[in-house]
Amino acid sequence: MSNLIIAPSVLSADFSALGAAAAEIDASGAEWVHLDVMDGAFVPVITFGPKAVADLRPHSRGVFDVHLMTERPENLVQAFAEAGADYITFHIESCVHAHRIVQSIRSFGKKPGLSIVPSTPLSALEELLPDVDLVLVMTVNPGFGGQAMIPSALEKAKRLVELRDERGFDFLVSIDGGVNAATIGAVREAKVDVIVAGSAFFGAKDKKAFVKELRGE
Repeated sequence: MSNLIIAPSVLSADFSALGAAAAEIDASGAEWVHLDVMDGAFVPVITFGPKAVADLRPHSRGVFDVHLMTERPENLVQAFAEAGADYITFHIESCVHAHRIVQSIRSFGKKPGLSIVPSTPLSALEELLPDVDLVLVMTVNPGFGGQAMIPSALEKAKRLVELRDERGFDFLVSIDGGVNAATIGAVREAKVDVIVAGSAFFGAKDKKAFVKELRGE
């Protein structure tokens, strides 16, 4: 049995039926629900806010990873914590006082995550790696679903896994972007812990079979 965590992203779901999308995720055997919060500033698109997360929470047994693709993520921590997030992941590129945000997330009893876009080096995260529970490596430029994976970004995720193991850290490594049947072999070789899949998951006719394929089962 694979330990790989599958986190379908509702960004690719029908927003008029998010409850049904959450049910599909649960039924597929995926453990997490990835919730992309976009503000139209940090990325071009606007998605949803804490109310959508709170409304969705009763419809899912899954772990909620709220991915803040926003400016000023420090202003959103409490609202999404109260809405039912389990992990709150923010971008290192969007803030100055990242350690303070990590502390804030923990103060609400949630698990802090950090994310980086493809152009950001791993060195930008180095000081915070002992303090977080998740690092999300974007393998596409964030803002839109259905993009092709950037191979160099996947290599960055692989180096992050190696760095974590060398230094004895215990955060999870997640990748998000361009995961599909054509790229899953390379993703598994990177030995990441969490795979975010959006359009490939919701486009799959047999979602349970797709999740098993991602895990290599």
